[in-house]
Amino acid sequence: MVTGQPFQWPETVWRQQVDRVRAGRSLRPDRWPDGRQAAVALSFDSDHETIPLRDGEFSPCQLSQGEYGSRVGVPKILDLLSTYGIPATFFVPAVSALLHPADIDAYVRNGHEVALHGWIHERNTALPAGVERDLALRAADTLEQLAGTRPVGLRTPSWDFSADTLAVIRELGLRYDSSLMADDDPYEVVADGEPTGLVEIPVEWIRDDAPFFPRDPTRPSVPPRQVLTTWRDEFDAAYADGGLFQLTMHPHVIGHRSRFVALRQLVEYIAGHNVWFASHADVADWCLRQ
Repeated sequence: MVTGQPFQWPETVWRQQVDRVRAGRSLRPDRWPDGRQAAVALSFDSDHETIPLRDGEFSPCQLSQGEYGSRVGVPKILDLLSTYGIPATFFVPAVSALLHPADIDAYVRNGHEVALHGWIHERNTALPAGVERDLALRAADTLEQLAGTRPVGLRTPSWDFSADTLAVIRELGLRYDSSLMADDDPYEVVADGEPTGLVEIPVEWIRDDAPFFPRDPTRPSVPPRQVLTTWRDEFDAAYADGGLFQLTMHPHVIGHRSRFVALRQLVEYIAGHNVWFASHADVADWCLRQ
């Protein structure tokens, strides 16, 4: 445990903390499949009721906000993806999968990837030693049972790494993570100066719907068409650079009518370009082959 004030730390302390998990070599390929100009990886975190459950909130009102994700958001998302023939990645807490097994069936049936997102959307950095591992193993077993294949990727529930996270990833034999933010494009994760072989498909709060549309009614929500402009600009820059455009959404957030209009328009816009739509697993595998 690190003690004392940060300004009192010797260089060895802060350097050790910084070097625990870092960005290594870029894995952005020189080319994308079939001569595509850029890659697009759409993802949906199917948290549903797990956010209030994690916090011990049992109000039917709060739980209904999550239920909306499965009842309304997921069918609309699957229909949109089917219309454009887009494969996506659904990061699913195990409890959410157990509450909504029909969602998992629908993801698999429509050719989408099902990936790890914790057990009950727990805050992994607040867990006692060893608990994160136990929950991750249980979650992987649960998703394998429901989806028919073992997950190959992880997005930590709170976009954070504990002291145990990387060891858990390695024990599970995962090929990629999608929780860190050191680049716009895929890179190899380095731990204590050593390459790990793990592909990072980086996320960013700019490319996430939750900060723009918070659950907290006391926090202002951004107009959906303004979010659409931000995401289009993010895509345009990725396209011009020949890189990856990765987007994180939540069915219980993006599924609402005005917000879904923005998503539909974004997908229509992107589909008019020479892009490779791919799951996160497919992006990771392609980067590793180059």
